[in-house]
Amino acid sequence: MDEQLHERVREVIASVPAGKVATYGDIATVAGAPSPRMIGRILAEDGHDLPWHRILRANGTPAPHLAHRQLELLRAEGVLADGQKINLRRYRWQQ
Repeated sequence: MDEQLHERVREVIASVPAGKVATYGDIATVAGAPSPRMIGRILAEDGHDLPWHRILRANGTPAPHLAHRQLELLRAEGVLADGQKINLRRYRWQQ
């Protein structure tokens, strides 16, 4: 993977403010990445120091293996879920 793209993705993720969320696709679009899956891979491999919890799947849900912790962190920032789903119309980051 191109190192500049990798860093650009990290910068975009870091810029999502507390109380807002973005989808993997949103981040890919803003960063110029070829796919949302690349965003997930970057977060999995090099996202420990980023606000990873603010990045959701396209339907507003967290990844199943992260759901409990992710929703807990979002709740602490005032982002409230309806069950396992975040209302993207209400909380989506508009860059």
